[in-house]
Amino acid sequence: MATDDRPAHWWHRLDDGRIQCDLCPRDCRLHEGQRGMCFVRQRVGDAMVLTTYGRSSGFCIDPIEKKPLNHFFPGSSVLSFGTAGCNLACKFCQNWDISKSREFDRLMDTASPERIAQAAKQNGAQSVAFTYNDPVIFAEYAMDTADACHALGLYSVAVTAGYMHAEPRRAFYERMDAANVDLKGFTERFYFQQTGAHLAPVLDTLRYLKHETRCWFEITTLLIPGQNDENAEIEAMTRWIADHLGPDVPLHFTAFHPDYKMLDVAPTPPATLKRARAIALANGLHHVYTGNVRDVEGGTTFCPSCREPLVRRDGYAVLECRLDERGICPHCGTAVAGRFGAFRRGFGPRRIPVRLAT
Repeated sequence: MATDDRPAHWWHRLDDGRIQCDLCPRDCRLHEGQRGMCFVRQRVGDAMVLTTYGRSSGFCIDPIEKKPLNHFFPGSSVLSFGTAGCNLACKFCQNWDISKSREFDRLMDTASPERIAQAAKQNGAQSVAFTYNDPVIFAEYAMDTADACHALGLYSVAVTAGYMHAEPRRAFYERMDAANVDLKGFTERFYFQQTGAHLAPVLDTLRYLKHETRCWFEITTLLIPGQNDENAEIEAMTRWIADHLGPDVPLHFTAFHPDYKMLDVAPTPPATLKRARAIALANGLHHVYTGNVRDVEGGTTFCPSCREPLVRRDGYAVLECRLDERGICPHCGTAVAGRFGAFRRGFGPRRIPVRLAT
């Protein structure tokens, strides 16, 4: 397909001759030829265009647990792809070679939304995930692909930092069936110093997802030693989640490894993840997981009522799923929050690269 620049949504002209992007709270104001901080939205003439529509850094078939989503059709596979760029500036980015890329030669794969949906179907995937870099910045491409997926009976998944304005947020999540939102910390200081962004818009997105959409969502927090792993911050965050989002929203605490601009920070000890999980459970959250470490208990879904293990995992592999298509616990009859279907043998921890012919 052609990868010509496509018209972008969500911008307006300013009195001083610049145009302003209205997609996210950065409100980038651009002169001719300039790009927003995200890199992919550019002013050309008197309009804004998308420079990466139809281009990808690669396609892979992943387990859905890798997104991570533990309550969205456990054991299923998902076709994953991203583009380039990001609207945050996380010093600890673990996909920095993609999200911080400013080189189009990384975007070697091209595919239309319809071709992506067809490839997912042909490879047995139940859904398509917009991931690796934040789909907010290529929202139009992601939304068109979600429409193509729905036409073939597939689901759409966003893996995102949730940093966007209200109007595009409504249009975006109308088309998403599931999301994993990175809640990167729970202080404004952390967000500003370590991501170059702000906390409040992310909390707005989480409240919006809970109270105004049918999109299933889970939350991930990467715990970084000495940055966002103190008991007080974890206490405050998990109490906020319980109070504002309810106890059934799954929360994933994942381990940091030194990367990008944080090479001098030690990896997260497994004990830190277990401590955070204990705090979250004590504050009333029903489903709290640990990630990027070997921890069968921290990967297991327990019944919120009788605490029987219902979905046992070892890393990304689903060892056993005892939930039926309604998500009902066979021991006590409690409905587990999430989206479930007929469980077949799990996809497992594989990651299979996929080439899409244009």
